[in-house]
Order: sequence, then C-alpha cells, then structure tokens
Amino acid sequence: QVQLVESGGGLVQSGGSLRLSCAASGIIFGIDTMAWYRQAPRKQRELVATITSGGATNYADSVKGRFTISRDNAKNTLYLQMNSLKPEDTAVYYCNGGLRINPLSLSYVDYWGQGTQVTVSS
Repeated sequence: QVQLVESGGGLVQSGGSLRLSCAASGIIFGIDTMAWYRQAPRKQRELVATITSGGATNYADSVKGRFTISRDNAKNTLYLQMNSLKPEDTAVYYCNGGLRINPLSLSYVDYWGQGTQVTVSS
C-alpha cells in the first residue's frame, strides 16, 4: 500500500525549532514535486513550501528565511526544518507528493499524508 506518513510534530515554545519528516512507503517508481501544506483552525489549507525532484525550492512569504524544505530521494523522504517558530505557525502540517506507482506509466498520482500537529506556544 502506497502512502505518505508524516512525523515530527509537537508542542514547542515561540522561537523554537521542529523538524518534520514525511516518508513515502510502498512500491514506488518515482516521486515528482513534493510539498508541505498547513491548515490552522478555521482557516483554509495553505501551501508552505515545495521542492522539485531536482531540488528547486519555493516558499510562502510567511515562512521564508525560517523554514527549509529538503528531500532525500534515496530514502523517499521529505523534510521541513522549522526555525524561529511563531504562534501563528500553529497548524496541522500535511505533506503532498506526486508518486509514480505504475511501472508501465509515466504519470504521477497525487498523495497526501494524514497530517501532523504543530503547536507553538507564546
């Protein structure tokens, strides 16, 4: 069964750091662009950062200079290093990625993780 599984969330004080991980498991023949999204209570899900298969990155203005997205293609794992955390970063964080699951097709299927809670106290 192909899935994305996040880990690393938790409770941290303002100014602290956390590192999220997202591991892709199952039989996978390739991974396209991956991303982190977040959803705070009573707000829409928003894009936090993206990284292409070649390592090109892009960030939301609200996290630039504080968050770093990276990936280990050998381990099929996505990371989000979050520094200088603020209470407004409190949200459920989701990883997202295009996975190639059919060896006879070059197309990618969109997958989401189950989410991991990040809470930043003031």
